[in-house]
Amino acid sequence: MEISYKNKHADIIDRCVGGDQKAYYEIYKLYSKAMFNICFRILGVQELAEDVLQEAFVSAFQNIKSYRGKASFGAWLKKIVVNRAVSHLRKQHPVMVELDDRVEPKEDEKTDDLDLIFKVEMIREAIQKLPNGFRVVFSLYLLEGYDHKEISEILGISESTSKSQYNRAKKKLKDILREEVYYG
Repeated sequence: MEISYKNKHADIIDRCVGGDQKAYYEIYKLYSKAMFNICFRILGVQELAEDVLQEAFVSAFQNIKSYRGKASFGAWLKKIVVNRAVSHLRKQHPVMVELDDRVEPKEDEKTDDLDLIFKVEMIREAIQKLPNGFRVVFSLYLLEGYDHKEISEILGISESTSKSQYNRAKKKLKDILREEVYYG
């Protein structure tokens, strides 16, 4: 039994499938801000995120007939955006180095007793200072909701590398935030 997702924007999507230019613009207005945020969190550069976002929408519109309603349209589009952003990073430079799969990293169990309340902008800026591999895994896991198995498939790395990169990203982010608080 195949489950189909009832999309609240089904009428606009149907018009897109029919080639309606106004419908393309409506879809763009509905989803562009959220999709830009995803691109920006992965790529870390506004202009680059804007370019990749445009490429992702062009690809989505060219392939909109392949949307089958098995997931929400937003989830379908998000997958295209994430794949485009990661693909762009791969072209620029390697995202991360594969680690020894025999060592299973442990989740960082103890939390640091930082009694500081960080402003959202400070945290956003700190995330952008993470090295690419850390930032991508951190963003996909914590902000986009992918699990380590999905991240490993998207990035072509092992699950243990994904977990390790995430743990290292958390540690590095704490270090960056501490430095900002004490020396910023």
